Amino acid sequence: MALTEIPHVGENDEMAECIDDCLEAAQACEWCADECAQLGDEDMARCIQLCRDVADLAVLHAQFMARDSGYRKQIARVCAGVCEECAEECERHDHEHCQVCADVVSDCAETCREMAD
Repeated sequence: MALTEIPHVGENDEMAECIDDCLEAAQACEWCADECAQLGDEDMARCIQLCRDVADLAVLHAQFMARDSGYRKQIARVCAGVCEECAEECERHDHEHCQVCADVVSDCAETCREMAD
């Protein structure tokens, strides 16, 4: 089912965009965390942890939006905050996967902030 077929999402372009951004962030973070883990560098531990946190929260936020949960704004605030922290951490590392992840989670943070307001 396309997102636009869900009545409360189809009528809200911002929500549809945020769901897409959340799901993209989850994918980028899973990839980044896996790549960082393979490096075996202890300096990457915080990056891995934040990426995994974002992946879980972003999927949860997308689910809450899809079901029109009354708690979606609270989840949006938390997701935006963790995305911002993750982007800052990923930006510290020169690895391509970290840089890509930082860009993707920054976009997610922005749309989540919009959904929280």
